[in-house]
Amino acid sequence: MERREFLKATGAAAGVALASRALGAQEKGRKDMIWANLLHLSLNMWCDWDNPDGRESYTNRSPDLRFDEPMWNEILPAMTGAGMNMVIIDLGDGVQYESHPEIAVKGAWSRDKLRDELAKLRKMNLEPIPKMNFSATHDTWLGPYSHCVSSEKYYTVCKELISEAVALFDKPRFFHLGMDEEGEECQRSYEYAVIRQHDLWWRDFYFLVDQVEKGGSRAWIWSDYLWGHKELFLKKMPKTVVQSNWYYGTKFDKSERAVEAYSDLADNGYDQVPTGSNWSSPECFGLTVDYCVKNIPREKLLGFMQTPWKATLTKFRQRHLDAIEQVKQSQAKLI
Repeated sequence: MERREFLKATGAAAGVALASRALGAQEKGRKDMIWANLLHLSLNMWCDWDNPDGRESYTNRSPDLRFDEPMWNEILPAMTGAGMNMVIIDLGDGVQYESHPEIAVKGAWSRDKLRDELAKLRKMNLEPIPKMNFSATHDTWLGPYSHCVSSEKYYTVCKELISEAVALFDKPRFFHLGMDEEGEECQRSYEYAVIRQHDLWWRDFYFLVDQVEKGGSRAWIWSDYLWGHKELFLKKMPKTVVQSNWYYGTKFDKSERAVEAYSDLADNGYDQVPTGSNWSSPECFGLTVDYCVKNIPREKLLGFMQTPWKATLTKFRQRHLDAIEQVKQSQAKLI
């Protein structure tokens, strides 16, 4: 082989090797990202009195657990088959807590049952993350304590519940505190409305974050407080708190405040897990991935969360399976 042909051949081989390594690195990067699904053990987050706007009955508190275990057991392997690696479990009043058994609904999981399910998840390579939503708009699950917000009793109950959940999950990497939609508009149909404002919201928020961090986990929240309080949020929100901004539309135009918030968080150095949903559009999750990989620095993009926003019930089977398929299709775009 002549020298020129030799160099050409070795150059081509080197190019193939580099491309292969680059593809391998990209594939590894995709797998290292969070691909989470939010599933509800409890769905007692609302306290509508008249079920307005034709919304489904799940927007009212139920004394019984609304959860089908066969559906749960179908969702989990579907998630692993789609390359997902995290389950965020909205616990609410779906657990018989040792510290506060009085808030548990009928049919709530025992502590042993929860531990068994968490062990099962880990064997399936699904990382379980606890979620307790402490937004005053979504805390119906707290039972009587949702009427005690910001009182000494409230702080004691929140502290004990967070501590117990952290222990049950064996010091999870993250703990989702919710904290979304605490405003007048979201509680317009409530018989009992509670809205923390100004420094009180921040004092309570810092208290909750402190309880999570004392347990060795990292706090994680919905980011929509940013939408209406940009300057204050960027001044007071700790960089240690993981941010899940959410947008369930399809336009992805920065004229939409919820879309602009992704850039606000990126420009100010927050770790993000952007959140999409098939609640209003089957295209939303894929469009979320497309937009965020282009607008958030890779080192600050921890991954993505899918949110079907339906109870874990067999009657919503297709919604859940469609949500998982949408994640699978979106992952393929990043390979």
